[in-house]
Amino acid sequence: MQLHFSPSMRSVTISSTNGFVDLMKIKVTACHISYRTLFHTILILAFLLPFLFILTAVVTLEGVNKCSSLDCLGRRLGPKLLGRGDDSGRLVKDFYNILNQVNTEQVQVDVNIPDNFTQLVSEMKSNAYSAKDFAIILKGMMERSEREIRESKLQELTNKHFAASSVSKGIHCLSLRLTDEYSSNAHARRQLPSPELLPLLSDNSIYHFILSTDNILAASVVVTSAIQSSLAPEKIVFHVITDKKTYAGMHSWFALNPISPAVIEVKGVHQFDWLTRDNVPVLQAVENHNGIRNYYHGSPKYISLLNHLRIYLPELFPNLDKVVFLDDDVVIQRDLSPLFEIDLNGKVNGAVETCKGEDSWVMSKRFRNYFNFSHPRVSESLDPNECAWAYGMNVFDFHAWRKTNIRETYHAWLKENLRSNLTLWKLGTLPPALIAFRGHVQPIEPSWHMLGLGYQKNTNIENVKKAAVIHYNGQSKPWLQLGYEHLRPFWSKYVNYSSEFVKNCHILE
Repeated sequence: MQLHFSPSMRSVTISSTNGFVDLMKIKVTACHISYRTLFHTILILAFLLPFLFILTAVVTLEGVNKCSSLDCLGRRLGPKLLGRGDDSGRLVKDFYNILNQVNTEQVQVDVNIPDNFTQLVSEMKSNAYSAKDFAIILKGMMERSEREIRESKLQELTNKHFAASSVSKGIHCLSLRLTDEYSSNAHARRQLPSPELLPLLSDNSIYHFILSTDNILAASVVVTSAIQSSLAPEKIVFHVITDKKTYAGMHSWFALNPISPAVIEVKGVHQFDWLTRDNVPVLQAVENHNGIRNYYHGSPKYISLLNHLRIYLPELFPNLDKVVFLDDDVVIQRDLSPLFEIDLNGKVNGAVETCKGEDSWVMSKRFRNYFNFSHPRVSESLDPNECAWAYGMNVFDFHAWRKTNIRETYHAWLKENLRSNLTLWKLGTLPPALIAFRGHVQPIEPSWHMLGLGYQKNTNIENVKKAAVIHYNGQSKPWLQLGYEHLRPFWSKYVNYSSEFVKNCHILE
């Protein structure tokens, strides 16, 4: 079959392939199409068709798993070709508006809040919730979850407080066994130090360390780590102060486990003639204050004389000029004798500042972290941005201290906090010390004292290894089960596991 167009484009003749002309002849109506119009049409199609092809391909690829028919593809492609966007954006915007509206409304008590997501989906199917109903129920579920989380955190903190402030079974066992040994074993009662070494207790040419604690195991680690890390242990004198009930057990431990060539003295608070109620009247008020007992659930750690003892050190050791004071939750990893050579520039307290450092959580402490600056007495007397410093490893110049009124300032602020019903700060010995030592603190190099091992789980291990003193301040003490396992070895390697008392009390088993 062949098609024959007349020269005028007015008729079309269809002929068969055998040469005979078919009787069909089609006349074309007059339709004048210029070559220019045809050219423009072809040109436009040449531009549009590639874009149409690309758009079709993209839509097909996007919906390859969802569209299996031309009808589906048309429904997806149609709005795009007509310039209409996807309705999902409008739906999301409408839902945001509903959420903002519900945010200002209270969830009524009679609203049935599902217990879990599965129940929520099931109720949505059966009850055909509107978008607003769904938003209200969702808000109710989130508010309930937030309440439960807050209650759980409070319960966790309470339990950790009890665990941290109570005496563990092993440590209690150790104290009892050593106390019994003191009464039955003369060797456990031998004089510390021996008579010929007594002059060293007031010799200012050697290094004096003071430790105040009622934890025998912790004291043993502090003393052992300091001596093993020292380059000149024969020049070390340790003054261990404890309370009356722990004195016998503490004395027994160090009598039965000598630390030669270093020298050790163990004294109970009852053996210091200076510590009378006349000299420390504020402590009686602290012990008898009901608010304090209720706040700390009767824990003696925060209300005992032993906890406030460091403020009286110049009076307790009148013959000493310079000492290093250590808390019982520290470990010494480097020789500390250079601390005694640090020039304090006439200041009393050489300490590490805690407002700057690599760890933004541990080393970000300023006065605002410890005091209630909404109280007018605090706001008019203190600067919230003043840098705090750390207790736990301090170089004290007793000679300079005795010329100040640090103790009197400490007492005055402690009394004022009691009169204000603990509204200036929530107890602890650091806040009143921060005030009392203002203007008397000489910052020292941070590597001397690394803090936070008792509450910063993500402590940098490499920094721990390099620090001279590591401090397990916080509730997660290394001798407790809630201590961090990866940080405990730095402490436990100084525990004397060969001791029969430690073995029989199953320490850290």
